[in-house]
Amino acid sequence: MRKLSVLEMNRLSVEEFHQAEKMPLIVVLDDVRSLYNVGSVFRTCDAFRVEAVWLCGITATPPHVEIHKTALGAEDSVEWKYYKTADEAILDLHRQGYFVFAVEQAEGSLKAPLKTLSSIEGEPRRWAIVLGNEVKGVHQSVVDACDDCLEIPQFGTKHSMNVAVTAGIVIWEFARQLLLTQTQR
Repeated sequence: MRKLSVLEMNRLSVEEFHQAEKMPLIVVLDDVRSLYNVGSVFRTCDAFRVEAVWLCGITATPPHVEIHKTALGAEDSVEWKYYKTADEAILDLHRQGYFVFAVEQAEGSLKAPLKTLSSIEGEPRRWAIVLGNEVKGVHQSVVDACDDCLEIPQFGTKHSMNVAVTAGIVIWEFARQLLLTQTQR
């Protein structure tokens, strides 16, 4: 087995990425402190062609050296927007017709595997996920404003995972289901 070179991977240019069809998902970061986590989320969103990243509260915005260090340029390909609070972002998402999930450990949260996206009432075509602060998680007011809550089951001694790792798992689950849905059409 031989590793592929970068040229053999035939990746999109930033301009081609902007023109390409996106996964109908917006990732909202609610007071994420670590710029490395922000950059990592951008990079994952680029990999799965996520529609946008919305940065809220104390979450840093590009351009920034520490974001770039992990994003490796994905902060230029993935659209992003800043909101003073995640509550404002959720209001905007709802106005635009998005079904919004908080990714949080909460009463009644949906445990993985995520119920199929097509089984969500009204079958929305656009979704958003909200990921919270590394210590405090998603603000309770934001959880209250969301349509549902997702939780990744954990079986070890820790009660949480890194926000960038969590983003990768949840974004992959959305991509997997959307790709599966497309192949069944």
